[in-house]
Amino acid sequence: MFKRLARGAALTASLALLSLATACGGSNDDASADSEPTKVSAAPAAGVVAPAKVEVIAGLIGCTPKIRIDADELREGVCHSKKGDYIITTFPEEKFKNTWLDSASIYGGTYLVGTRWVVAAKEEKLKEVRSELGGTIQQLRGMGPAPSAS
Repeated sequence: MFKRLARGAALTASLALLSLATACGGSNDDASADSEPTKVSAAPAAGVVAPAKVEVIAGLIGCTPKIRIDADELREGVCHSKKGDYIITTFPEEKFKNTWLDSASIYGGTYLVGTRWVVAAKEEKLKEVRSELGGTIQQLRGMGPAPSAS
């Protein structure tokens, strides 16, 4: 499962970088306005906000990250702790995070999202670390056919 999550995150990061590299900007066309909104849950009452650095976020979770992407637009690390497996992505600016989330929405999934950072893991693991990190849990819908019940 972790390998599939890691491959999906790597593909998403690649798509985000491609989107950033090929963006022309200036368009007022908002294609996302017609799509359904993502499901968002509120941040914990404690109001804790993690800094946008992979190593610090990993430390708050209780793991040491292995950095696998170190680019101008984002840094991404994977780590394993007693709590679970995580992919931590940080961004130098909110606009890069928003582009990354737009690209990730194609695949769907559940993410813990903060200011200039995103953590990917199983939803129950994200709920467990939200008290340390803050942020909101976002459920991205994904594209394509929905799985049928068999």
